[in-house]
Amino acid sequence: MAARITGLTTRLITVPLLRSWGAEAPENHVIITELTTDDGGTGHGFSWTPTIGPQAVKALLDHDVAPFVAGMDTNPETVWDQLWKRLHEAGGGGLTTIAMAGVDLALWDLKARQAGTSVTGLLGQRQESVEVYGSGVNLHYTLEQLVEQAERWVAAGHNAVKIKVGKPELREDAERVAAVRQVIGPDRLLMIDANQRWDLAHTFRALDILGEYGLEWLEEPIRADDLWAYRRLRKHSPVPIALGENVHTIYRFRDFIEAEAVDIIQPNIVRVGGITPFRRIVELARTHSIRVAPHLLPELSGQLALTLAEPVSVEDVEDASFGQLGILAGSSPVRISNATGTIRLSSAGLPGLGFEFAGASPLTPAPDTSALESKGNRIEYSNS
Repeated sequence: MAARITGLTTRLITVPLLRSWGAEAPENHVIITELTTDDGGTGHGFSWTPTIGPQAVKALLDHDVAPFVAGMDTNPETVWDQLWKRLHEAGGGGLTTIAMAGVDLALWDLKARQAGTSVTGLLGQRQESVEVYGSGVNLHYTLEQLVEQAERWVAAGHNAVKIKVGKPELREDAERVAAVRQVIGPDRLLMIDANQRWDLAHTFRALDILGEYGLEWLEEPIRADDLWAYRRLRKHSPVPIALGENVHTIYRFRDFIEAEAVDIIQPNIVRVGGITPFRRIVELARTHSIRVAPHLLPELSGQLALTLAEPVSVEDVEDASFGQLGILAGSSPVRISNATGTIRLSSAGLPGLGFEFAGASPLTPAPDTSALESKGNRIEYSNS
């Protein structure tokens, strides 16, 4: 007889970023979940949001998700499908799927723990390593700070880097892209991300000017849900178009793929609702020969990338991983090689998701916050 879910509890961590993402995003929020079963099993997962809605996600988990999943068996796909139907009234994606990730990840963690392996081992590792590219939320950086960051990426061995664009004047974007291209040289890949700051006309003007710097892709230049504009853009763009961090369901990814509006999809494993939908989205992309580049969360996306049939590129935002933020109880389950610019499993991974957050239980030590305290920052914990 299959085990059944008996409880779901949550805990919110707010942690300041070591390198601020700007005035609108100085910190990240992690909603840690713990799921228990009637056979004594425990699974740990999390939801994540850098800015908007952490308290709303926690409330959704506490008041709507936890009572609904109680008594269900522990099959992640069965739970996911039923839970999505239940929450769809509140929205098919966004806060709902972010909350759902907390359950889905806990269930996959539980399943792998019970099998005595990691999620990577449970799903089957297909890649020894995958490419990782240097990234940063750096539009607010001065030109000098941006150049220094690019120099750090080169020193760290990255063969591909991504910077933000979207300054009020296109001339300034061109100056910054040119400066980074000069630092990284002609052979490294250079991607740019406009974070929905442009309209279609401005995007075409930008491509005329910035395209000469040999861009690997242009990411999310237009409002993320404007399918019509992306379809027209990709039809005429000399640069591949990437999007997906703000696309939350397989149905919406299907719409963009079938409309021939995208070259590279970038699903965020938490924003789409966890490992279950992420794997479905990746298979959809693979059947249409669309490239995949998972968005953020290298401790998780790096592991999942190693299980995929096709090699993918993994994003590493400078000093923003869970390990670098000091909220893991132990070491990261993945490591990035400065020599090769790749990510692979480390020997420190735990069963399940491969990592646990600090303070998850009385036996788990609190994080070392000395580096943060020296900057006058803080980590906040909340169970309420």
